[in-house]
Amino acid sequence: MLLSVTFSIMLNRATALFLLLAQFSFTANLEPVMKKETIAVPAPPVRLTKDGEKWAAKTLKKMSMEEKIGQLIMVRALAEFQNSESPAYLELRDQIRKYHIGSVVMTVRVDGPFLMRNQPYEAAMTTNRLQTISDLPLLIAADFERGLSMRINATPQFPHAMAFGATRKPEYEEAFARIVARESRAIGVHWNFFPVTDVNSNPLNPIINTRSFGEDPQAVGDFVTAYIRGSREGGMLSTAKHFPGHGDTDTDSHLAVGRVGGDMARLWSVELPPFQRAIDAGVDSIMAAHVTVPAVEPDTNKVASISSRVINGLLISEMKFTGLVVTDALDMRGLTNAYRHLSPAAAAGRAAVDAILAGNDMCLMPSDLEGTYEGLLAAARSGEISMEALDARALRILQAKASLGLNKERFVDIDAVSQLVGRPADMALAQEIADAAVTLVKDNHQALGLFAAERAAHPGTSTVRATYELDAETVNHVLGIVLTDDVRSEMGRSFEREFSARVPETNMMFVDSRNAGALTDAAVKAARSSREVVIAAFAAPSAGRRAAGKDQEKGSVGLAGDSGVLLEKVLKVASDKTVMIALGNPYLASDFPEVQTYLCTFSSVPSSEVAAVKALFGEMPIRGRLPVSIPNVAQRGSGIDRNTLNSRMVRPNHFPQSREAQPIRATR
Repeated sequence: MLLSVTFSIMLNRATALFLLLAQFSFTANLEPVMKKETIAVPAPPVRLTKDGEKWAAKTLKKMSMEEKIGQLIMVRALAEFQNSESPAYLELRDQIRKYHIGSVVMTVRVDGPFLMRNQPYEAAMTTNRLQTISDLPLLIAADFERGLSMRINATPQFPHAMAFGATRKPEYEEAFARIVARESRAIGVHWNFFPVTDVNSNPLNPIINTRSFGEDPQAVGDFVTAYIRGSREGGMLSTAKHFPGHGDTDTDSHLAVGRVGGDMARLWSVELPPFQRAIDAGVDSIMAAHVTVPAVEPDTNKVASISSRVINGLLISEMKFTGLVVTDALDMRGLTNAYRHLSPAAAAGRAAVDAILAGNDMCLMPSDLEGTYEGLLAAARSGEISMEALDARALRILQAKASLGLNKERFVDIDAVSQLVGRPADMALAQEIADAAVTLVKDNHQALGLFAAERAAHPGTSTVRATYELDAETVNHVLGIVLTDDVRSEMGRSFEREFSARVPETNMMFVDSRNAGALTDAAVKAARSSREVVIAAFAAPSAGRRAAGKDQEKGSVGLAGDSGVLLEKVLKVASDKTVMIALGNPYLASDFPEVQTYLCTFSSVPSSEVAAVKALFGEMPIRGRLPVSIPNVAQRGSGIDRNTLNSRMVRPNHFPQSREAQPIRATR
């Protein structure tokens, strides 16, 4: 018995010692793993290797005619959570499989004027999920003209292209392109529909405007090529759009057919040089516009996107472009108006066939997917689209996928998103660019000084007050008027917060076309009695934004109707003490000649709102230059320099930086 007990004790002690040693060994092995953090590596540069070429050629040989047709079509996909049994998800899954879809464009829901942005992790999970549906890797595109912040939260708020033009620093654009590429590839997006290569030579252009780098073809070309360099280095495909140029139109092609006038000499001197430079710089794709170009295509029923003279003739034969040619969205009225005599399915099919015959490789967002697929398939079976042409297009698309490495790995590492997206240094660069873009166009040498004095007199901060009614106790101080498309939007909120932090008793009014009429008398009364007035006018190009009155089909990017009336009346009684800030369309001053002090940010993003306030109170130097001419106001290249008025002023910073993440300076 004693021996048994002794043995039992020894056995228990041995077991305990073994378990202790095992636990120590496990913990010792686990601790380094727990402490080690894998460094996420950005995608490699865009490059088609010999292995990639072989994969594309081998894959093409195995494909049926139906599969090749599917490669030519791109459909929408929402970057949002969807249950596996939800009708929306099942419909997209079935479309990709049934029609052998080769590409998708990632977007978000739209609710009136609001984009329902989603989170980076959500987007990355979505793209990974989409890749599991298709036999071949999907090519995933997005409209990230201003970076991911257009669709995704928690990302740098870069301003519009024209703001970059105002900085006169193409190196900013190259740095921006590398950031967009890194963040996009991290969430599974491979192809950006940017840069906008249009020369905005028409001040009445309702859809390009601040999306363009400016009105000088040489300067536009400089920024376009800078973007292409950075994008390819960052591993992302780029797109020069909207060929052969959408800058000299006064119509939004989302609503109606635009027209690019002028003879060939005009086209070769203004519209085409930036596109030629993009081609020479190795741009991966070019997007064809739904505009008529009489100098190239005399048939007024054929917009550029379905004109063989424009695509096969001008772009491919004369300008020697060998990359991907993609249509603008096929559901835009600039194109669909030409087929309104057909049924929806027949119209979609005929438009797609015409686009391919004209020289396009891919049909973007068809108005009727089944009609598009069946129309292309019937054309291929009948020989209208030759097998040689079909193979050439499918091969180019497969090669594009291989150049991105999708033949080897189509999924993204979700754990890498937190390292590659939303870096503090990138946030800081976005603010730096927005700051550098601010341009002082007119100055009566009075109003800006008044605001600097206000800041000096009120160095404290206060809580934000959302004011829609005039406060009798504050009408003798500062009046702020924020003019937007919709007072429910985010536009102006950063401006209000920053401004009120500097001058707590500011009375800030938010105005849109619906409440402007009711607020006009009160605004005029307050303007008379206020010491200073600041007007923040938000007017940025937006697809399908209709003009007031009889020209609704042309679109608008101005201030008209009751909002314009309110602005006119306020300026009549207080122009000498008013600063007007164009947060977007810089041409607004042409419609309001009473403006005496005029600032432009060329963008409506929050970082531009912050920059406007900093400039207003003399907290940063103003060095921007106009990238466009403002009729009857100022010429391109104009700009009044202003130094920092008080370097010791408190400067609220909404982009805090750690010592390891200081603002980066863009360099070549």
